Amino acid sequence: QVQVTESGGGSVQTGDSLRLSCAASGRTLSAVAMGWFRQAPGKEREFVASIRWSGGSTYYADSVKGRFTISRDIRNYRIYLNMSNLKPEDTAVYYCAVHRVGGNDYDRWGQGTQVTVSS
Repeated sequence: QVQVTESGGGSVQTGDSLRLSCAASGRTLSAVAMGWFRQAPGKEREFVASIRWSGGSTYYADSVKGRFTISRDIRNYRIYLNMSNLKPEDTAVYYCAVHRVGGNDYDRWGQGTQVTVSS
């Protein structure tokens, strides 16, 4: 069974930086991509950033381009989200997800980590 665990959330002020980490584990783990999503109170979950496991291509939501950077540690099946110049609208629960080989979409999710940005 694949397990996904996020860490690194917290409460910061506008303009601050924060780094989220995500670890995926499982004997049969083989990923097409891993990504970050977020859900703010009263809103639907939205895509933030993703990285393809082979090749490392990255993709970002327009709202975070130039401020967030996603990276991966292939050996340890980890991804990171470096967030800078944080804004109050970045406040959300951030989820890490895995798009496994053979799957149609992201199908393994972590429990989420809270990021709160105050003005």
